[in-house]
Amino acid sequence: MSHGWFHTTKRIGPISEPEMLLRIDRGKISPETLVQSTKTRQRWVPMSTIEPAMRRWKASHPNEAGDAAHGQAS
Repeated sequence: MSHGWFHTTKRIGPISEPEMLLRIDRGKISPETLVQSTKTRQRWVPMSTIEPAMRRWKASHPNEAGDAAHGQAS
């Protein structure tokens, strides 16, 4: 996956699980953010593909989670 001047996806990693959950709660990580950890086998993956992280994000951002669901269904 290449990233440079024209790729605007935010990347965070390597990151521990407690730090990731804290950043999700604070709103510093969104579903489109690419994350890397030992659990992703050091690969960059969108946070939206990590089910426990998305559950945490939806719980801590209920208004945005509803908007995201409507945007995907359209």
